[in-house]
Amino acid sequence: MHRPSKEAIGSPNALRRQQIVTPETAARPAADADPLAQARHLLQAGRPAEADAAAAAVLAERPDDTEALYVQAVARRFLKHYDEAAAVLAKLKMLSPQSGRVHQEDGHLRRDRGDAAGALTAYERATAANPGLMAAWREQARLFAAAGQTGRARWAEQQAERLAALPRELVSVTSFLHEGKLGKAETLCRHFLQRHPHHIEAMRLLAEIGERFNALDEAEFLLESAAEFDPDNTQVRLDYIKVLRKRQKVDAALAQARILYDRDPDNPVFQSSLGIESQIAGDTDTALAMFDKVLAKVPDDPVTWMSKGHALKTVGRTDEAVTAYRAAYTAKPDHGDAFWSLANLKTYRFTDAEMARMAALEADPETGWSDRVHLGFALGKAHEDAGAYETSFQYYDRANALKRAQSKYRIDHMDEELAAQAAVCTAELFESRAGQGDPAPDPIFIVGLPRAGSTLIEQILASHSAVDGTMELASILSLSHGLRKRQRITADSPYPRVLHDLPADRLAELGRAYLDETRVHRGSAPFFTDKMPNNFRHLGLIALILPNAKIIDARRHPMACCFSGFKQLFAEGQEFTYGLERVGRYYRGYVDLMDHWDRVLPGRILRVQHEDVVADLEGQVRRLLDFCGLPFETACVDFHKTRRAVRTASSEQVRQPINTDGLEAWQRFEPWLDPLKQALGPALTDYRRDR
Repeated sequence: MHRPSKEAIGSPNALRRQQIVTPETAARPAADADPLAQARHLLQAGRPAEADAAAAAVLAERPDDTEALYVQAVARRFLKHYDEAAAVLAKLKMLSPQSGRVHQEDGHLRRDRGDAAGALTAYERATAANPGLMAAWREQARLFAAAGQTGRARWAEQQAERLAALPRELVSVTSFLHEGKLGKAETLCRHFLQRHPHHIEAMRLLAEIGERFNALDEAEFLLESAAEFDPDNTQVRLDYIKVLRKRQKVDAALAQARILYDRDPDNPVFQSSLGIESQIAGDTDTALAMFDKVLAKVPDDPVTWMSKGHALKTVGRTDEAVTAYRAAYTAKPDHGDAFWSLANLKTYRFTDAEMARMAALEADPETGWSDRVHLGFALGKAHEDAGAYETSFQYYDRANALKRAQSKYRIDHMDEELAAQAAVCTAELFESRAGQGDPAPDPIFIVGLPRAGSTLIEQILASHSAVDGTMELASILSLSHGLRKRQRITADSPYPRVLHDLPADRLAELGRAYLDETRVHRGSAPFFTDKMPNNFRHLGLIALILPNAKIIDARRHPMACCFSGFKQLFAEGQEFTYGLERVGRYYRGYVDLMDHWDRVLPGRILRVQHEDVVADLEGQVRRLLDFCGLPFETACVDFHKTRRAVRTASSEQVRQPINTDGLEAWQRFEPWLDPLKQALGPALTDYRRDR
């Protein structure tokens, strides 16, 4: 195995020799174009002291400029000012905790200081964040080999060799992609594909870019084509499975996972893939069998223990899920997700030893950003259960701040989107399109905010013999993405304005497309639920393409709903919850838009207040069923006895009889919730308007 010298990686001479296009050197401006460009040029020219001074001049005006901080950290390492370099990196890791480049530089610094173990951890974090960092892979190979871990050393070396064999442009695309520079990645990748139209790795990379832009149809087409051109390419097929899953093409994803498994049934990667897709398809027995096969070979794999725990939780085998989550944090002591998954059961109570361990990890600056986020939310829940509400709020607030710092969500953009929906989707629009769309009455949409009681409503309806309960289906969101053509929703964007222009046959086609895409999640019942909360933003689209669908607005007291969202770490999306002002503004916008829908779609929406369901379960059940045109069934009142897969945070709560435990939980935190009250404004009191 090739062992690069220390000077060959991350040194001034190496930087001078590098000609490959990277995120730091692509389209490099002239040295005097701007102070930051000059700092980069000086660093690459082997003049670290001058580069440090130039970066400092930039930072005097822009103290949080991450590029200037990066140059300064590298320059100070080259100058062997290690403590100063570490201080700069500490700030960088706070500002850009998921940047692979930053973690790679942290690895270089630790290596140069003689901290092999710390360097290895940093390099592993670097390649997890950005697998296009060749230097980090090579250093991992060297350090693993030195530690006698030949298997892991060979794996790391193979990744470095794979990158070395790629065209230079695609190495740059990989780095741009994983450093969040999607526009640059897409431009460079498309230019490369124009010259090499069947290059498999370029197709795969462009598909990944498309996935991140949520252009899932294009991503699917690219990966399907790449799999046909190169059927033995494992990474292409794994990516294809992921995109199919995101498009909720469950059967297709499962079929692709089966192809890999049948090719090599003893491969733990293929076993895991088949297990995950089987679980999503509702075949928990196969999923658990696959996870157990993996664990028989790799008993300390925390990822598989987590997958097994999630599968067990989904079908209500809570005690076994707890055992799996504990096995995950035993295998990886700082595995924040394992602790959060225990907290997210909502019924689990941490031991004193677990709480002390979590607190130490959360406070440790060496704990990774993602683990610290998970630990913060878990500690918030643990201290809330223990009655230490001030400490609990501090942990929740700190974890939210970490998430918020890395979020691209903008409150003003959401306000603009909601206003655009109200401005475009008028009563006149719906009157002019009466009788159009697909007439199927099958869907029952449950909309609102997360943590507003939608899972309870779904469980009630899914307990009826005529209703299939599904999940939070992304199909309407996918249709809206296709109509808006990647553009942010504004008063001038293609969507929702295009709703005025779509002909009747196109509206019907979109309705049928939704029904076809969601059919895989249904059983044989004539009706089914779709409880994607964010669909409230697209009720105009729903009303036009599925005019006979039922729409239920799950509403909860604003303080209870918003604070419950603030306490929840979501698997993805729902970025508006990570801050009291954010979630309050979002709730206020939701109430205003729902008032608009009530005006322009009179009688189409049933509002169900969570507090009313708790106070009068049978009365609200009858009201729900009447609205849906369904006869009363006692099973809907005894919803907690219904055995079905539930994939949301409320899975354990809806398996218990109705109770009042969560109605006023927010009041225990009221001393710290003034920012939420102010953000809610009139919605704080004017939220309950029965329909």
